Amino acid sequence: MSANQSACPSQQSDQLPVCIIGAGSSGLCAAKALQQRGVRFDCFESGSAIGGMWRYENDNGLSSAYRSLHIDTSRQNLGYSDFPIPDHYPDYLSHYEVIEYLEAFVAHFGLYPLITFNTSVVDVSPDADGNWLVTLDDGTSRRYRAVVVANGHLWDPRMPAFPGSFDGEAIHSHHYRTAAPYEGKNVLVVGIGNSAVDIAVDVCKNARQTFLSTRRSAWILPKYIMGIPTDRWGTFFTKRLRLPTKWSRVLVHRLAYLVTGDQARFGVPHPGHPIWKEHATLSQELLPYCGHGWIKVKPDIKLLDGKSVVFKDETRQEIDAIIYATGYRSTFPFLKPDVFKIEDGQAALYRRMVPLSAPGLFMLGLIQPIGPTIPLVQVQATWLARVLDGSMQLPAQGVMQAEVDAHQNKIASQYVGSARYTLEVDGLTYRRQLSTDVRYGKAGQS
Repeated sequence: MSANQSACPSQQSDQLPVCIIGAGSSGLCAAKALQQRGVRFDCFESGSAIGGMWRYENDNGLSSAYRSLHIDTSRQNLGYSDFPIPDHYPDYLSHYEVIEYLEAFVAHFGLYPLITFNTSVVDVSPDADGNWLVTLDDGTSRRYRAVVVANGHLWDPRMPAFPGSFDGEAIHSHHYRTAAPYEGKNVLVVGIGNSAVDIAVDVCKNARQTFLSTRRSAWILPKYIMGIPTDRWGTFFTKRLRLPTKWSRVLVHRLAYLVTGDQARFGVPHPGHPIWKEHATLSQELLPYCGHGWIKVKPDIKLLDGKSVVFKDETRQEIDAIIYATGYRSTFPFLKPDVFKIEDGQAALYRRMVPLSAPGLFMLGLIQPIGPTIPLVQVQATWLARVLDGSMQLPAQGVMQAEVDAHQNKIASQYVGSARYTLEVDGLTYRRQLSTDVRYGKAGQS
């Protein structure tokens, strides 16, 4: 792609619409941004309603939402900039309330008539003239000048492989809904991210005993510090005091220590890395429940042995059920591997959206930021709409490749080695980059 080439490969293709795959929070961002820039598009959603992963028991079969799920970003930091979340909502919204908000957003901007529901995309392939052929589940195919992939990346479970075999019930957290099936049982939750901790807290209230197994532990932060949502302290440090993200996280951690004390005292080991090297886990309840003995933290699994689990500290525990909260693979079943894939734990995307080998294909929401995702995807969609309406140009291929390499090197040096950080971005820096591109009408200005 040359320095003067936009996402539109030909004058003829300018007359074709754009395809958006998915009507979750990312797809809705794209639809609104393209609508406001006068870019024609079709938006396909496999389910019967909007909301993606936030719709509990979504009939598209892809939602990982459990009954007790609440978002980990506070209301003030969560919403779209041009459609703030009303003050009558609580600090931390439930999945039901997130859906209410998204439905209000869609109604406010008149997006419902622009979405085709109950329609899945089964194949996306480049055609001979540089456009894209999109095949739907009814067997029909349509041509588009560009395709925006917004199908989410938290739906394809990543299952770990441990030696031995387990005779009890074992599921991935993707399939967890309520604690009812675990009443009176010894339950092992594997992982220590937000979902793992939420589920352990949910289960422990009715289980006989709940165990939480972790390879390297995590820093645990409360959801409130001095009565204020924890992420608002981070926002104060980065936006008001203009501190780098690294130092903001260190300061938030120091404040949190005044609230909770030393997490090791509750049986949650200190990780071997500073807090800025990995996402902290937010939970107001984990440490108190550990302090009450309802949750017991164990090291990594050494062996699955029938109805028992042997841990790496050589302790053995009888277990009735295992819930693996071990993350997700970023997969795109409608894209052939030679079109796009995440390979060797790396996503080669310019500005975290543009596959260098597939002009006209864009990945939206394929990020894992420190801080809220939804407002950052809104900035992505604004950037993308400028590319698709021709008002902003992409740089030369070599410039884009250099940016991809620099980003991947930074991630490798900054974060612990984990598939979880394949999609990592520093929200503050990334927002500034995209906003600067839009301001100057040319990508690659920062």
